[in-house]
Amino acid sequence: MAPTLSVILICKNEAHRLAATLEAVRFADEIIVVDSGSTDDTVAIARSIADIVVVTDDWPGFGPQKNRALDLATKDWVLSIDSDEIVDGALREEILEAIDSGTHEAFRMPRLTSLLGREIRHSGWWPDYVLRLFLRGDTRFSDDLVHEHVVFDGPVETLREPLLHANFETMDDVREKSELYALAAAQSLHKRGRYGGPIIAAIKASTTFLRNHVIKRGFLDEHAGWVIARTAASGKWRRYMLLAQLNRDQSG
Repeated sequence: MAPTLSVILICKNEAHRLAATLEAVRFADEIIVVDSGSTDDTVAIARSIADIVVVTDDWPGFGPQKNRALDLATKDWVLSIDSDEIVDGALREEILEAIDSGTHEAFRMPRLTSLLGREIRHSGWWPDYVLRLFLRGDTRFSDDLVHEHVVFDGPVETLREPLLHANFETMDDVREKSELYALAAAQSLHKRGRYGGPIIAAIKASTTFLRNHVIKRGFLDEHAGWVIARTAASGKWRRYMLLAQLNRDQSG
């Protein structure tokens, strides 16, 4: 009997691109969408394509929310994707071959990100391996509020074909996601008892810019590389200033 596959996805207000993402994974035996309170047509679009759509009234963070979606999966294998990612034909065929082979219980794949319409091959963004395909069982997502990852104890095989990632389409997307991640990261650091402030923020922001633009050769991505480095640096600055504010609020 051929192995079966569940695709899981979490989202909020992604009506402008969700249909394309879900259409690309219709080859799966089951598609599950967990929405965190969209105010656009996201839920209606999801219900027109997905098998299971759940709307939650809270936001526990990326890791816990993905575990909610994972708990709804019923098939042998799980493929986790985001609403701004596309599984093209070549990756689809490789995924089906991988789960049919039975050689491993988890697979990672390179993720090719586009920024403002340009594929990013430097800046530390490529190949950006992500573990997204795994046998359902004890495997879970970390409880991180942001930058969650699959927790899997065992050998992981690497696929060749990339997962296409249209991360930022406009500068508003860049700024919005940067602020979202900065706040989530600040909250996570606050829970761990870390400290922030302008001196720490300045050091973190400067080293982040140099790492992305120089050490990781972001300058080769031209204007997009500059945007990546600048956004990463400003996001790091914002993270540690928000952290300082959270610490002040607690002590006050």
